[in-house]
Amino acid sequence: MKIKAAVLREFKKPVSIEEIELAPPKANEVLVKTAYTGYCHSDYNFIIGAFKFPIPLVLGHEASGVVEAVGPGVTSVKKGDHVVAAWMCPCGHCPECTSGKGHICRTSHEIHAAGTLMDKTSRLTDAKGNRLNHQTFVSGFAEYMVIPELGAIKIRDDMPLDQACFLGCCVPTGFGAVYNAAAVKPGDSVAIWGMGGIGLNVVRGAKLRSANPIIGIDLEGSKEAIAREFGATHFINSSKKDPVPIVQELTGGGAKFCFEAIGDPGAITQASWALGLGGQLTQIGLTPQEAMTGLPLAYTPIHCKSVVGTLYGNVRTHEDIPTLADMAMKGDFRLDKLISKKFKIEEINEVGDAMEKRQIIGRWICAWD
Repeated sequence: MKIKAAVLREFKKPVSIEEIELAPPKANEVLVKTAYTGYCHSDYNFIIGAFKFPIPLVLGHEASGVVEAVGPGVTSVKKGDHVVAAWMCPCGHCPECTSGKGHICRTSHEIHAAGTLMDKTSRLTDAKGNRLNHQTFVSGFAEYMVIPELGAIKIRDDMPLDQACFLGCCVPTGFGAVYNAAAVKPGDSVAIWGMGGIGLNVVRGAKLRSANPIIGIDLEGSKEAIAREFGATHFINSSKKDPVPIVQELTGGGAKFCFEAIGDPGAITQASWALGLGGQLTQIGLTPQEAMTGLPLAYTPIHCKSVVGTLYGNVRTHEDIPTLADMAMKGDFRLDKLISKKFKIEEINEVGDAMEKRQIIGRWICAWD
């Protein structure tokens, strides 16, 4: 079928909007009519070449939609079901999956690097018949998606699909970092670098865990209002003030938990210095592959500090994402407040420019209806 899609052909160049061909789903695959696709900072990183994935590819990894058709062998969803597209599809067989760490499935990582679906082939071709690659199983900046059944997570029908797309990335990543990777407890002090979509969901997770204080940190002072809306008790504009001594003062010597949700080496260093005795730095943000940072390692053993990485909030996609949908419908995540703009796919390059200039507050999402 012919569909409209955003195609990345060259790093650091404008994305092209093209009519491409989408092949029908094969065994254990699902055809989804895309409803909404969130523009994540990771998408921007794909465009500028921070991640060396194969191009040309169809962009997008945070999407929701409605099942249009299913391939042979699919049993978990049917036509008409509302789904969230998950960009990690645990194979269930690799050492990581069998040890309960499906969020870092080895098979998925290998297939991501190849730009294919689970059978190591693509369903996408351009107008000339040349192969296009998939972005982490999803390729959600397209009118329709063919995704693995493992990545089609059925959610309740009454959840607005414009909010549901966030369950594909920023909600499980941010909330899961608090609950799973850090296991924040009531009264723990928390500081978060980066008040984008993921950082705000870290704030929200910390609020739901009754952490105190909850310190939001960002280079843009314009993000203070939304940070406080999501639960921050304090906000630091790091373009004007060094956040480290302020965090240390607010927490009586350093935070129990620091979260870095940007992927900036300088912010990672600041977050490490802002830890208290026995504190944990949880790195969520993805840096360019060649990036390095100078962490103050002399204090790591002396103060019993730790640095922990987390991917996708360490979630179990099929179990946790429907639960997160239930929580969202109770108002726990305030996802209606997260949506700050809806755009058409033809505007995607302007959205990228706004991301580069740090002008996006909350989350901008592509509307396909």
